[in-house]
Amino acid sequence: MTTNEGGSISVTRRINAPAHEIFTLLSDPAGHPSFDGSGMLRDGGGNTTITGVGDTFLMKMHHERNGDYTMRNHVVEFVPDRRLVWEPARADVEGEGPAGHQWGYDLVPDGAGATIVTEFFDCSRAPAWLRGAIDDGNVWREAMTTTLEHLDERCARSD
Repeated sequence: MTTNEGGSISVTRRINAPAHEIFTLLSDPAGHPSFDGSGMLRDGGGNTTITGVGDTFLMKMHHERNGDYTMRNHVVEFVPDRRLVWEPARADVEGEGPAGHQWGYDLVPDGAGATIVTEFFDCSRAPAWLRGAIDDGNVWREAMTTTLEHLDERCARSD
């Protein structure tokens, strides 16, 4: 299931794994490239496990138009086994703060051993030029769907 409301897009999938198991994967930035559906994440190693609001983690990225770059992600919401949200900012551009968008995951237990996982991208507070460039987040819809498919596959392999 996908939704889009004024600069906020989300994709939802039921994954046959407990919320704690999925949250453990999401809170380890080193593992993000293994389930990323965009193909842009290159390396999240060297980070510690996310433990709360205020944590930051670096992610090496690649975009065919922008080349290689690094993002510093600022954790702004953290509810163990339920919600993880961060605001990205270019780490390789001096003085650049978050651009006004957020990435995150909501997890809702769904019976014994299953979880409804929603990945979302919210650019409703981003500058108009950025919202236009990414079509209010719609450019990420397919990648988000693929990310949840990969996350589901990772959980299935760990049974």
